[in-house]
Amino acid sequence: MATAQGSVHTVLGAGPAGTSVALELARRGHAVRLVDRTGSAEPLEGVERVAGDVGTMAGALAAIEGADVVYHCVNVAYHLQVDAMPGIQEAVLGAVERTGSRLVVLDTLYPYGETRGEPMTEDTPWRATTAKGTMRAALDEGYLTAHNEGRAKVTLGRSADFVGPRVLNSTLGGAVFPAALTGGEVLALGDIDLPHSYTNILDVARGLATLGENPEGDGRVWHLPTAPARTTREILGILRDLVGRPLRTVTMEQPRAFGPFDETFMNSYAELFYQHNEPQIMDSTAFQQKFGVEPTPIETTVAQTVEWYQGFLAARSHG
Repeated sequence: MATAQGSVHTVLGAGPAGTSVALELARRGHAVRLVDRTGSAEPLEGVERVAGDVGTMAGALAAIEGADVVYHCVNVAYHLQVDAMPGIQEAVLGAVERTGSRLVVLDTLYPYGETRGEPMTEDTPWRATTAKGTMRAALDEGYLTAHNEGRAKVTLGRSADFVGPRVLNSTLGGAVFPAALTGGEVLALGDIDLPHSYTNILDVARGLATLGENPEGDGRVWHLPTAPARTTREILGILRDLVGRPLRTVTMEQPRAFGPFDETFMNSYAELFYQHNEPQIMDSTAFQQKFGVEPTPIETTVAQTVEWYQGFLAARSHG
């Protein structure tokens, strides 16, 4: 049975994903609380912004008080993830165990590790060998164990690389769209002739909101709606046609600092660079068939992203 309209939904983390989820939930008529460390960023229609620190049990309990459904969209800088994310999980999972709130977790493809181009489904084995991949796999095992033991009601939604409005720190984000619009150098990682899945951040929001409204999806991993993989070169071609000028593409074959990606970030990201040197194909058929939610076509996604970045750059130039 679906969660009733008007129930209280609390989103933890106000990055691109958390913000998009909060707006989607508000659009669906829910009471929405968006929690981050400051609680003071841009006002969002229909969303209550609250300051909170979910790195401790006390902070997590305060953040989720009264929530029927909690969405864990918290992330930290790449170089801090292995140290910080387990503690955040412990606090958030412990809090929902105490309160009985359902927990919807935003997840990554990292637990699968290298696939040698095999399409990833929810049945793909978890073969990660990287520090961040094995950490994420351990967290996911913890979530699913808590659910299976009846300590919490949990579901996980996995996404490929983000793209879309508000997405800056992505391989298809701040090092691509501003440069495409202004004639600068557009960054592309690895072999751009390999198919690579990108998930529209608005589809992430629709997918997680759907999981939040449908408890029958609890107790397992789902792949959030993601358009069929295209080569990065094809996607850059769509972007070129939209902006109406050739792109000055710089292909990075090995991790190094570039534009918004400083040395600290790239050194930490290096272990995940395999994602750009083999086909990265995510299949979301199971979610689409179960919940009837189709992914946004990549052409529409790129157009939405261009439009957002145009406004973003205009606001920054007048700031």
